[in-house]
Amino acid sequence: MAKSYKTAVFVFRRDLRLDDNTGLRKAFALAERVLPCFIFDPRQQGDQNDYFTAHGFQFLLESLEDLERQLKAAGGALYRFAGLPHEIVERLIEQCGAEAVMVNRDYTPFSRLRDGELQALCARRHVFFGQYPDVLLNEPGRTVTEAGTPFRVFTPYYRRARQFDVPSPQSLKAGDFHKGPIEFARGKTLYDELLKERNAGAHVRGGRDSGVAILRRLADFNDYGHSHDAVAQAGTTSLSAHHKFGTVSIREVYHALKKELAAASEEIIRQLYWRDFFTQLAFFNPWVFGKSLKTRFDDMRWDNDENHFNAWCEGRTGFPMVDAGMRQLNETGWMHNRARLVTGSFLTKNLLIDWRWGERYFARRLVDYDPCVNNGNWQWIASVGVDTRPIRILNPWTQQQKFDSQAEYVKRWVPALRGLTPEAIHRLHDSRPPGLNDYPSPMMDHTQQFHAARERYEQAGYGQTG
Repeated sequence: MAKSYKTAVFVFRRDLRLDDNTGLRKAFALAERVLPCFIFDPRQQGDQNDYFTAHGFQFLLESLEDLERQLKAAGGALYRFAGLPHEIVERLIEQCGAEAVMVNRDYTPFSRLRDGELQALCARRHVFFGQYPDVLLNEPGRTVTEAGTPFRVFTPYYRRARQFDVPSPQSLKAGDFHKGPIEFARGKTLYDELLKERNAGAHVRGGRDSGVAILRRLADFNDYGHSHDAVAQAGTTSLSAHHKFGTVSIREVYHALKKELAAASEEIIRQLYWRDFFTQLAFFNPWVFGKSLKTRFDDMRWDNDENHFNAWCEGRTGFPMVDAGMRQLNETGWMHNRARLVTGSFLTKNLLIDWRWGERYFARRLVDYDPCVNNGNWQWIASVGVDTRPIRILNPWTQQQKFDSQAEYVKRWVPALRGLTPEAIHRLHDSRPPGLNDYPSPMMDHTQQFHAARERYEQAGYGQTG
């Protein structure tokens, strides 16, 4: 059967794999030849992006190196470019005679602006532009209320979303690739130019091989429902960065979980739907990037003490679990989810520092930084987003006792406390052992700050609707 186009450009973004790649499969179905490329957008890298994450960028480069190997094995090559995507694609249209441009859809305000630029270019040049759903289990707008409006509460969203089937993963049937050099394509030295130094202590490595290896040992997480909050254990899958960059598809993850864990998979699958939920929330309310979903909290009076913020960032608050979490983040680009909750609550409720400060700091450190998920989680823990419960103020001391009872996590990341017993570590707020000179005293009394935080939130209108 004759195909619709001679040459199609496929632009990889957060879909760095060949198998079960919706847009790439469509490109091969519609075009005689496919030109696969990745474009480094200067608006996303380095000084132009205040939310740039070196840990995430390293994962991206590792995944691109792996993608190049996949393409070579399939008979193709990855073309690398640096510049504004619509300008690069226009040059490809001119030089290679491309008649179609295809991408997988993304959802942040920046992504929609970027894809709007591509769409306008293609319309002007009379070139087909295709966007395809690939990143989520359910597209924004599919899972809505009976009235057709987006959900703002997770549980009813989740019940509705589970009514839709998740398609099985599809292997790629690659056709012909574009061959030959492109004069303005960049060599592999571009990677070293963009990231001068790589972190050997990163929590996870990029690339499809790394992601598939996790899928093959999902049976290790059959006790996830009971163990995922234990911060010292490897009780979570560490798939989040692979979700962000698409080294494995969300459909591959879903079906692998169902196959390997059966009923025990439900707790992990629920987390996949939280990701969809936060993405849909940001898609329909793009102003949440910078403002509270509960808009009355935009007038919240924060203390925003820079010395306190710096102590939090550097893991020297005197609250061991908080400090362990922040040091883990700074060193590895990752933090256990329970520790993320504790550190986030501490920043917003104990230190009374604007959640947007924490959102940006996490964005600049996390290997798995996803704008929609990071924003949704920070608004949730700050009680300015979708959390439906009364103001949630986590006690870092009781959280530490409950989820790190033997202080293994704390001792791993706070060396100054390794000589203390777990009991002594759990009581540092009211009994400090002599000679503990290399670790600060708690920077405040949690109980006093608990009451101060409640008062501050009540002044901002906590408990009102809207």
